[in-house]
Amino acid sequence: MNTAQPDHILVVDDDPEIRQLLKTYLEKNEFQVSVAAESRQMWKKLEQTSIDLIVLDIMLPGTDGLELCRNLRVSSRIPIIMLTARGDEMDRILGLEMGADDYLPKPFSARELLARIKVILRRVRDLPIDSLADSPEKFYFSGWILETATQHLISPQEIVIPLSSAEYRLLTIFLLHPNHALSRDQLLDMTQGRNSGPFDRSIDVLVGRLRKRLGDDAKQATLIKTVRGRGYLLASKVSTAGR
Repeated sequence: MNTAQPDHILVVDDDPEIRQLLKTYLEKNEFQVSVAAESRQMWKKLEQTSIDLIVLDIMLPGTDGLELCRNLRVSSRIPIIMLTARGDEMDRILGLEMGADDYLPKPFSARELLARIKVILRRVRDLPIDSLADSPEKFYFSGWILETATQHLISPQEIVIPLSSAEYRLLTIFLLHPNHALSRDQLLDMTQGRNSGPFDRSIDVLVGRLRKRLGDDAKQATLIKTVRGRGYLLASKVSTAGR
């Protein structure tokens, strides 16, 4: 008999019909589901129980989803899927910049959301056993340290910089392939397990977020460089045996 605990999803949306629809559908697909209509309820749920993934609507009363996502990322790496207004590219970009792992425009099918939840949870869970399994305990590069056990990024000034799960995975992939240009398609596949569309800017946004974490000026990047026509490259010597 399978005694494993089901993954716990928190749905944060002010629309009661959407909350109930997703709760019913996800529970039928063997997830544990909690719901919240606004920010106070969300924080209360997070205090009361362990959550594996948050489905977060941008348009919420009071504190909106973008601000909640940014606040969550200060202290948490819980994966976040943001629900955005139909066709509003700016909301999707802002959501990714604030630390969301994926986005889904409304209206959406519950089936597609389920597929994305499974991909993200599998990606997060597979970090210790997939191609990152052989990662050392620490990476040292350009004065920075990435601790793989805690997923802590430590600055040259010994300040711990919080990373989202997507940022951590992207940085680890760069550190495993230093001074090697990786295309957007390669990075999207390795970080999100999906192919890019012709207008998919999520990797560019994710690289931008990671550059900010590293204090790397996008216009004159010295660590994560843009290689025209090829993608991105980590321009640094990487060591696993000390500075």
